[in-house]
Amino acid sequence: MRSSNTDLNTEVCENAMVLNAYPIGVLSVIDNVNGADEGWSRMEPSVGLEFDTADDAREFYSQYAERVGFKIRIGQLYRSRTDGSVSSRRFVCSKEGFQLNSRTGCSAYIRVQKRDSGKWVLDQMKKDHNHEFDSAGENSLPTVKQRNHSAKKSSVNVSHRPKIKSFADGGSCPSGVINFKRLRSSAGEGECIPEPYAGLEFNSANEAYQFYQAYAEKTGFRVRIGQLFRSKNDGSVTSRRFVCSKEGFQHPSRVGCGAFMRIKRKEFGSWIVDRLQKDHNHDLECQMGANKKTFATSKKFIEDVSGGLDSVDLTEINNGSIIKISQENNIGSAWYRVLFEYFQTRQSEDTGFFHSVEVDNGRCMSVFWADGRSRFSCSQFGDAIIFDTSYRKTNYLIPFATFVGINHHRHPVLLGCALVANESKESFTWLFNTWIRAMFGCHPKTIIADQDMAIQQAIARIFPRTHHRFSMWQIRAKERENLRSMSNQFIFEYNKCIYQSQSIAQFSTMWTALIEKYGQRDNIWLKEMYEKRESWVPLYLRRSFFAGIPIGKSIESFFGATLTAQTPLREFISRYTQGLERRREEERKEDFNTWNLQAFLQTKEPIEEQCRRLYTRNMFKIFQNELLQSFDYLVTKTNEEATIVRYLVRKCGNEDEKHVVTFSALNVSCSCQMFEFEGMLCGHILKVFNLLNVKEIPSQYILHRWTRNAEYGVLRDTESGFSAQELKALMVWSLRETASKYIESGTGSLEKHKLAYEIMREGGNKLCWQR
Repeated sequence: MRSSNTDLNTEVCENAMVLNAYPIGVLSVIDNVNGADEGWSRMEPSVGLEFDTADDAREFYSQYAERVGFKIRIGQLYRSRTDGSVSSRRFVCSKEGFQLNSRTGCSAYIRVQKRDSGKWVLDQMKKDHNHEFDSAGENSLPTVKQRNHSAKKSSVNVSHRPKIKSFADGGSCPSGVINFKRLRSSAGEGECIPEPYAGLEFNSANEAYQFYQAYAEKTGFRVRIGQLFRSKNDGSVTSRRFVCSKEGFQHPSRVGCGAFMRIKRKEFGSWIVDRLQKDHNHDLECQMGANKKTFATSKKFIEDVSGGLDSVDLTEINNGSIIKISQENNIGSAWYRVLFEYFQTRQSEDTGFFHSVEVDNGRCMSVFWADGRSRFSCSQFGDAIIFDTSYRKTNYLIPFATFVGINHHRHPVLLGCALVANESKESFTWLFNTWIRAMFGCHPKTIIADQDMAIQQAIARIFPRTHHRFSMWQIRAKERENLRSMSNQFIFEYNKCIYQSQSIAQFSTMWTALIEKYGQRDNIWLKEMYEKRESWVPLYLRRSFFAGIPIGKSIESFFGATLTAQTPLREFISRYTQGLERRREEERKEDFNTWNLQAFLQTKEPIEEQCRRLYTRNMFKIFQNELLQSFDYLVTKTNEEATIVRYLVRKCGNEDEKHVVTFSALNVSCSCQMFEFEGMLCGHILKVFNLLNVKEIPSQYILHRWTRNAEYGVLRDTESGFSAQELKALMVWSLRETASKYIESGTGSLEKHKLAYEIMREGGNKLCWQR
């Protein structure tokens, strides 16, 4: 029985079931003779076209692309700054960009924006392509293999409506891709769920999961979320594994079952089964599907806007109520055993070793650890930290993240490590809370971390007074994505506004002029980035202390190539230990050079001698460079009010490089904000000091963290609020580090041993006298 309003037609031919999908509101006609269809594939995209969902817009563009002769991919998304929900989406030609040899940098796309009414409206588009079209393939229809059952024909009656609509039961899917919701609905009427097989395609990862869940219910097992892999270009999910619930050995009920289904994202946004293992090593349950009325009818994900699965809690729907099941876990079960064995070994060697495991519904989730050296380092260098999740840039095997600080030699120092179970706000919140516990309540002044909404929300909650700076690699990636269609002149003026503005007022003026000149008032990404300007624009960042970590460069991973997200399990601990020891050996060498090698003086200025005596060698070189540059500056007094005097400092031969130095009896500051950003006085201030015959830098402008006495053997700030137990632990680690240096040097020869022993004995005698 068939109606003229039917938009889904299911035809059965022997053992194959063919699915055709058409949008509601558009008359669908099936001609079995020539296979021509009408509907979305007959419509042209135009600004103002309205859809019920973003998926409907993608399906429409996919069918249009199929008729014209190209394929599409999911492009950039934009989120609301209030609740993090997706506010607009871009769908682009599959040949957009240059990451693959097959791509030509095509700029064709459509963008849909979500209105207050909940509808999605096409507000931007570009039709022109820079490549030849393929022959249209709209007559190629998907097939799903059936076993011993024939599917019934089904039809859906709809009414004509002026706007493009999706199916009321969850939406249709583009030609060539299975709509599992429709398939599952048919299965509920007594039809058989098809067997999974390599090459099976789905409209989304969510549909693939629902399919495997239904297949598992029919077969007699349950499903868990397995490993995911990400794109090294933009961090989006590229493949997912769904495994039998008895995979691994973390729980007594698990038997190491190897059954799984892996799906891989294709260029145009659909997902295909590329790996499959059906065999189980345990007995299967019977009639699991018969309990659907009293047990969960489905488990589902919220789909990641970039085509993968978002890191949110798994939910179970039971008689209409939503019950939290558990969080996604991207850490393989074998990792816990290896890490726990390592933790036990380290705790026997280092009483300051700390580790913690997040537990969710009895399951191990994220893991954090830090040794005594890292914890003591945080008491000295925990003011500016980097939360490095660069594993997200690759198709990682392990979600390995690090907390890194900057030591007194301006080298990275490890402040903790973690394996992140998933990228949800809850996981990052637990991780930041645990770091604070391990570091005796240390709240950094600044933190460099990714721009993801989950990380932003966790930082705002746990570090409310910390200045969050976005990772440069993400900013660069988003600029390439969102500004690729802009002219070279726009890019030039954009960079000039970002990197050459001298004041907040100048930046705001230049930004507004840029937006107006190029008609970008409605550009959502530029709006969002302007709202978040304090987290990425250099002018705003320089007002906070970031220990001189460069703004315009990506930050090198602490472990470098020694330990990466692709490091196999069997090599992880050895490489971790090797990389950590390499960094700490570099620090020991710098300590040695600072105390035993003296830098050459370049001038006869007293402040140069003062800083050589106080700073480490590396920091003194930075100061010395500023001092030498100061001789190229000219100073003019511009204003004097009571005890406050302002000077204009400009460089000889360069009128564009000029800054204002404000001087008083109590403090001094410069508009370049080098001291605020790096903790080191700039050449502009040093020039004014020279003019005013200041022979010694005031103590408040010599940061202790940059001095040679900031090394681990010297404990300072004993009145900084530590409890008696915490203070004792800090003193133990400080003395142990100093003693280890004596031991290391004293074992070189018998003569050195005698000398080290005499020094330690003499020190011990003095301690006894002080009793």
